[in-house]
Amino acid sequence: MFPTRMLLASDGSREAANAARLAIRLSSSLDSDLHLVYVEHMPTFNPASEPVLMDPELWLMMGEQAEGEARRRAGDIEREIEEMGGRVAEVHARTGRVDAEILKLSEEIGAGLVILGSRGMGRLKRAVIGSVSASVVDHAHSSVLVVRGGGADLPGKILFATDGSKDAKVARSAVTELSAATGSDVYVLYVLETRPYRPFLGPEAWEGWEANLERARERANSFVQLEAARIKEDGGKVADAHVVFDDPAPEIVRLGEDIGADMIVVGSRGLGGIRRMLLGSVSSSVAAHANGPVLIVRGGQESGT
Repeated sequence: MFPTRMLLASDGSREAANAARLAIRLSSSLDSDLHLVYVEHMPTFNPASEPVLMDPELWLMMGEQAEGEARRRAGDIEREIEEMGGRVAEVHARTGRVDAEILKLSEEIGAGLVILGSRGMGRLKRAVIGSVSASVVDHAHSSVLVVRGGGADLPGKILFATDGSKDAKVARSAVTELSAATGSDVYVLYVLETRPYRPFLGPEAWEGWEANLERARERANSFVQLEAARIKEDGGKVADAHVVFDDPAPEIVRLGEDIGADMIVVGSRGLGGIRRMLLGSVSSSVAAHANGPVLIVRGGQESGT
Protein backbone atom coordinates (compact mmCIF):
# COMPACT_ATOMS: atom_id res chain seq x y z
CA MET A 1 0.00 0.00 0.00
CA PHE A 2 2.81 2.42 0.85
CA PRO A 3 4.01 4.51 -2.10
CA THR A 4 7.30 4.10 -3.90
CA ARG A 5 7.71 7.89 -3.77
CA MET A 6 7.61 10.02 -0.61
CA LEU A 7 7.97 13.80 -0.43
CA LEU A 8 9.63 15.35 2.61
CA ALA A 9 8.84 19.07 2.95
CA SER A 10 11.40 20.77 5.17
CA ASP A 11 11.97 24.32 6.38
CA GLY A 12 15.16 23.49 8.26
CA SER A 13 13.53 23.76 11.70
CA ARG A 14 13.95 21.35 14.61
CA GLU A 15 10.52 19.89 13.89
CA ALA A 16 11.48 19.41 10.25
CA ALA A 17 14.65 17.61 11.34
CA ASN A 18 12.54 15.16 13.35
CA ALA A 19 10.32 14.67 10.31
CA ALA A 20 13.45 14.03 8.22
CA ARG A 21 14.69 11.34 10.60
CA LEU A 22 11.35 9.56 10.52
CA ALA A 23 11.15 9.94 6.72
CA ILE A 24 14.60 8.33 6.38
CA ARG A 25 13.56 5.36 8.48
CA LEU A 26 10.22 4.93 6.74
CA SER A 27 11.61 5.21 3.21
CA SER A 28 14.30 2.67 4.06
CA SER A 29 11.97 0.21 5.80
CA LEU A 30 9.31 0.48 3.08
CA ASP A 31 11.68 0.68 0.10
CA SER A 32 10.42 4.07 -1.08
CA ASP A 33 12.29 6.85 -2.88
CA LEU A 34 12.59 9.99 -0.76
CA HIS A 35 12.20 13.38 -2.44
CA LEU A 36 13.02 16.62 -0.64
CA VAL A 37 11.47 20.05 -1.14
CA TYR A 38 12.36 23.38 0.40
CA VAL A 39 10.11 26.35 -0.40
CA GLU A 40 11.36 29.91 0.09
CA HIS A 41 8.35 32.08 0.82
CA MET A 42 7.73 34.63 -1.91
CA PRO A 43 4.80 37.07 -1.53
CA THR A 44 2.16 37.15 -4.19
CA PHE A 45 -0.03 40.06 -5.24
CA ASN A 46 -3.22 40.57 -7.14
CA PRO A 47 -2.05 40.75 -10.77
CA ALA A 48 -4.20 43.84 -11.40
CA SER A 49 -2.44 45.75 -8.63
CA GLU A 50 1.05 44.38 -9.12
CA PRO A 51 2.26 46.90 -11.75
CA VAL A 52 1.16 49.73 -9.47
CA LEU A 53 2.61 48.30 -6.26
CA MET A 54 5.86 46.82 -7.52
CA ASP A 55 8.72 47.94 -9.70
CA PRO A 56 9.05 45.04 -12.22
CA GLU A 57 12.87 45.10 -11.96
CA LEU A 58 12.71 45.00 -8.16
CA TRP A 59 10.20 42.14 -8.34
CA LEU A 60 12.53 40.22 -10.67
CA MET A 61 15.48 40.78 -8.34
CA MET A 62 13.45 39.57 -5.36
CA GLY A 63 12.51 36.42 -7.28
CA GLU A 64 16.12 35.69 -8.22
CA GLN A 65 17.26 36.15 -4.62
CA ALA A 66 14.47 33.87 -3.36
CA GLU A 67 15.38 31.17 -5.89
CA GLY A 68 19.03 31.34 -4.89
CA GLU A 69 18.15 31.10 -1.20
CA ALA A 70 15.82 28.14 -1.88
CA ARG A 71 18.60 26.25 -3.71
CA ARG A 72 21.08 26.99 -0.92
CA ARG A 73 18.76 25.91 1.88
CA ALA A 74 17.64 22.80 0.00
CA GLY A 75 21.29 21.80 -0.50
CA ASP A 76 22.03 22.33 3.20
CA ILE A 77 19.08 20.15 4.22
CA GLU A 78 20.10 17.43 1.75
CA ARG A 79 23.56 17.30 3.34
CA GLU A 80 21.98 17.07 6.80
CA ILE A 81 19.86 14.15 5.64
CA GLU A 82 22.92 12.41 4.22
CA GLU A 83 24.71 12.92 7.56
CA MET A 84 21.73 11.21 9.22
CA GLY A 85 22.30 8.22 6.95
CA GLY A 86 19.54 8.98 4.47
CA ARG A 87 19.53 9.25 0.72
CA VAL A 88 17.53 11.78 -1.29
CA ALA A 89 16.37 10.66 -4.72
CA GLU A 90 15.79 14.24 -5.92
CA VAL A 91 15.98 17.72 -4.40
CA HIS A 92 13.41 20.38 -5.29
CA ALA A 93 13.87 24.09 -4.55
CA ARG A 94 10.75 26.22 -4.96
CA THR A 95 9.59 29.77 -4.28
CA GLY A 96 6.09 31.03 -3.57
CA ARG A 97 3.39 30.23 -1.06
CA VAL A 98 4.77 27.32 0.93
CA ASP A 99 1.69 25.10 1.26
CA ALA A 100 0.64 25.66 -2.36
CA GLU A 101 4.09 24.74 -3.69
CA ILE A 102 4.25 21.57 -1.58
CA LEU A 103 0.83 20.47 -2.81
CA LYS A 104 1.65 21.27 -6.43
CA LEU A 105 4.96 19.41 -6.35
CA SER A 106 3.45 16.36 -4.66
CA GLU A 107 1.06 16.01 -7.59
CA GLU A 108 3.75 16.72 -10.19
CA ILE A 109 6.00 13.90 -8.96
CA GLY A 110 3.15 11.54 -8.02
CA ALA A 111 4.07 11.37 -4.34
CA GLY A 112 1.87 8.96 -2.41
CA LEU A 113 2.93 10.38 0.96
CA VAL A 114 3.87 13.91 2.05
CA ILE A 115 5.89 14.16 5.27
CA LEU A 116 6.38 17.40 7.18
CA GLY A 117 7.01 18.69 10.66
CA SER A 118 4.65 20.89 12.63
CA ARG A 119 5.31 23.17 15.56
CA GLY A 120 1.66 23.33 16.50
CA MET A 121 -0.33 26.54 16.93
CA GLY A 122 -2.78 28.00 19.41
CA ARG A 123 -6.46 27.76 18.51
CA LEU A 124 -6.85 31.48 17.75
CA LYS A 125 -3.72 31.72 15.64
CA ARG A 126 -4.69 28.57 13.73
CA ALA A 127 -8.14 30.00 13.02
CA VAL A 128 -6.75 33.31 11.77
CA ILE A 129 -3.81 32.30 9.61
CA GLY A 130 -3.79 28.52 9.58
CA SER A 131 -0.51 26.64 9.20
CA VAL A 132 1.37 24.92 6.42
CA SER A 133 0.79 21.47 7.89
CA ALA A 134 -2.94 22.10 8.40
CA SER A 135 -3.32 23.31 4.83
CA VAL A 136 -1.47 20.32 3.41
CA VAL A 137 -3.56 17.93 5.53
CA ASP A 138 -6.78 19.54 4.31
CA HIS A 139 -5.93 19.81 0.61
CA ALA A 140 -3.46 17.07 -0.34
CA HIS A 141 -4.71 14.33 -2.65
CA SER A 142 -2.14 11.95 -1.16
CA SER A 143 -1.65 10.65 2.36
CA VAL A 144 0.08 13.04 4.78
CA LEU A 145 2.33 12.36 7.78
CA VAL A 146 2.55 15.25 10.25
CA VAL A 147 5.46 14.87 12.67
CA ARG A 148 5.22 16.74 15.95
CA GLY A 149 7.23 16.41 19.14
CA GLY A 150 10.20 14.07 19.30
CA GLY A 151 8.68 11.38 17.07
CA ALA A 152 11.73 10.67 14.93
CA ASP A 153 11.94 6.89 15.40
CA LEU A 154 9.95 4.10 13.82
CA PRO A 155 6.81 3.55 15.88
CA GLY A 156 6.72 0.89 18.58
CA LYS A 157 3.01 1.50 19.21
CA ILE A 158 0.52 2.53 16.54
CA LEU A 159 -3.00 3.70 17.36
CA PHE A 160 -5.27 2.96 14.41
CA ALA A 161 -8.57 4.84 14.60
CA THR A 162 -11.15 3.42 12.21
CA ASP A 163 -14.72 4.32 11.27
CA GLY A 164 -15.27 1.64 8.63
CA SER A 165 -15.08 4.09 5.72
CA LYS A 166 -13.25 3.49 2.45
CA ASP A 167 -10.28 5.57 3.57
CA ALA A 168 -10.22 3.74 6.91
CA LYS A 169 -9.90 0.44 5.02
CA VAL A 170 -6.94 1.86 3.09
CA ALA A 171 -5.53 3.09 6.41
CA ARG A 172 -5.84 -0.44 7.80
CA SER A 173 -3.68 -1.70 4.93
CA ALA A 174 -1.11 1.01 5.68
CA VAL A 175 -1.10 0.13 9.38
CA THR A 176 -0.69 -3.56 8.60
CA GLU A 177 2.21 -2.94 6.25
CA LEU A 178 3.88 -0.57 8.69
CA SER A 179 3.47 -3.01 11.58
CA ALA A 180 4.84 -5.91 9.54
CA ALA A 181 7.84 -3.85 8.39
CA THR A 182 8.73 -2.36 11.78
CA GLY A 183 7.36 -4.86 14.32
CA SER A 184 5.06 -2.18 15.77
CA ASP A 185 2.15 -3.12 18.03
CA VAL A 186 -1.23 -1.94 16.74
CA TYR A 187 -4.05 -0.68 18.96
CA VAL A 188 -7.39 -0.55 17.15
CA LEU A 189 -9.93 2.11 18.16
CA TYR A 190 -13.53 2.79 17.16
CA VAL A 191 -15.26 5.88 18.54
CA LEU A 192 -19.05 5.87 18.43
CA GLU A 193 -20.20 9.49 18.52
CA THR A 194 -23.40 9.96 20.51
CA ARG A 195 -23.18 13.67 21.35
CA PRO A 196 -25.21 14.98 18.35
CA TYR A 197 -28.26 12.92 19.37
CA ARG A 198 -28.44 13.80 23.06
CA PRO A 199 -30.28 17.16 22.82
CA PHE A 200 -33.25 15.43 21.17
CA LEU A 201 -33.78 12.96 23.99
CA GLY A 202 -36.23 13.66 26.79
CA PRO A 203 -36.06 11.87 30.18
CA GLU A 204 -38.65 9.30 29.05
CA ALA A 205 -36.39 8.19 26.20
CA TRP A 206 -33.28 7.42 28.26
CA GLU A 207 -34.20 3.84 29.14
CA GLY A 208 -34.56 2.83 25.50
CA TRP A 209 -31.56 4.95 24.55
CA GLU A 210 -29.29 3.15 27.01
CA ALA A 211 -30.42 -0.22 25.66
CA ASN A 212 -29.66 0.96 22.13
CA LEU A 213 -26.24 2.17 23.26
CA GLU A 214 -25.45 -1.23 24.70
CA ARG A 215 -26.42 -2.93 21.44
CA ALA A 216 -24.32 -0.39 19.55
CA ARG A 217 -21.38 -1.12 21.84
CA GLU A 218 -21.70 -4.85 21.12
CA ARG A 219 -21.75 -4.23 17.37
CA ALA A 220 -18.80 -1.84 17.68
CA ASN A 221 -16.84 -4.40 19.69
CA SER A 222 -17.50 -7.02 17.02
CA PHE A 223 -16.35 -4.56 14.37
CA VAL A 224 -13.02 -3.67 16.02
CA GLN A 225 -12.31 -7.33 16.77
CA LEU A 226 -12.87 -8.10 13.10
CA GLU A 227 -10.54 -5.24 12.12
CA ALA A 228 -7.92 -6.58 14.53
CA ALA A 229 -8.26 -10.08 13.08
CA ARG A 230 -7.78 -8.77 9.54
CA ILE A 231 -4.60 -6.94 10.57
CA LYS A 232 -3.26 -10.12 12.17
CA GLU A 233 -4.15 -12.25 9.16
CA ASP A 234 -2.23 -9.88 6.89
CA GLY A 235 0.93 -9.98 9.01
CA GLY A 236 0.48 -7.13 11.48
CA LYS A 237 0.76 -7.27 15.28
CA VAL A 238 -2.30 -6.32 17.34
CA ALA A 239 -1.92 -5.50 21.02
CA ASP A 240 -5.48 -4.43 21.90
CA ALA A 241 -8.80 -3.11 20.60
CA HIS A 242 -10.92 -0.32 22.10
CA VAL A 243 -14.44 1.06 21.76
CA VAL A 244 -15.45 4.39 23.31
CA PHE A 245 -18.50 6.67 23.11
CA ASP A 246 -17.82 10.38 22.68
CA ASP A 247 -16.46 13.04 20.36
CA PRO A 248 -13.99 11.17 18.06
CA ALA A 249 -11.05 13.59 17.73
CA PRO A 250 -10.47 14.24 21.47
CA GLU A 251 -10.90 10.55 22.27
CA ILE A 252 -8.37 9.53 19.63
CA VAL A 253 -5.85 12.03 20.99
CA ARG A 254 -6.58 11.01 24.60
CA LEU A 255 -6.16 7.29 23.99
CA GLY A 256 -2.99 7.95 22.02
CA GLU A 257 -1.55 9.66 25.07
CA ASP A 258 -2.85 7.00 27.48
CA ILE A 259 -1.20 4.09 25.64
CA GLY A 260 1.93 6.04 24.72
CA ALA A 261 1.34 5.71 20.99
CA ASP A 262 4.33 6.61 18.81
CA MET A 263 2.04 7.24 15.83
CA ILE A 264 -1.68 7.73 15.26
CA VAL A 265 -3.13 6.56 11.95
CA VAL A 266 -6.52 7.74 10.68
CA GLY A 267 -8.32 7.71 7.36
CA SER A 268 -9.56 10.91 5.79
CA ARG A 269 -12.81 11.06 3.90
CA GLY A 270 -12.19 14.71 3.01
CA LEU A 271 -14.63 17.59 3.26
CA GLY A 272 -15.66 20.39 0.95
CA GLY A 273 -14.68 23.91 1.94
CA ILE A 274 -18.06 24.94 3.39
CA ARG A 275 -18.58 21.67 5.21
CA ARG A 276 -15.07 21.83 6.65
CA MET A 277 -15.76 25.31 8.05
CA LEU A 278 -19.03 24.17 9.60
CA LEU A 279 -18.11 20.73 10.91
CA GLY A 280 -14.36 20.50 10.90
CA SER A 281 -12.63 17.21 10.19
CA VAL A 282 -11.67 14.46 12.63
CA SER A 283 -8.39 13.78 10.85
CA SER A 284 -7.46 17.48 10.70
CA SER A 285 -8.30 17.93 14.37
CA VAL A 286 -6.24 14.91 15.42
CA ALA A 287 -3.29 16.16 13.36
CA ALA A 288 -3.60 19.59 14.97
CA HIS A 289 -3.82 18.42 18.58
CA ALA A 290 -1.88 15.15 18.92
CA ASN A 291 1.51 15.38 20.59
CA GLY A 292 3.21 12.92 18.23
CA PRO A 293 3.20 11.90 14.56
CA VAL A 294 -0.16 11.51 12.82
CA LEU A 295 -0.57 9.69 9.51
CA ILE A 296 -3.69 10.70 7.56
CA VAL A 297 -4.40 8.11 4.88
CA ARG A 298 -6.43 8.90 1.81
CA GLY A 299 -7.89 6.21 -0.40
CA GLY A 300 -7.31 6.06 -4.11
CA GLN A 301 -3.73 7.31 -4.22
CA GLU A 302 -1.43 5.56 -6.63
CA SER A 303 0.80 3.49 -4.44
CA GLY A 304 3.05 2.34 -7.21
CA THR A 305 3.85 5.61 -8.96
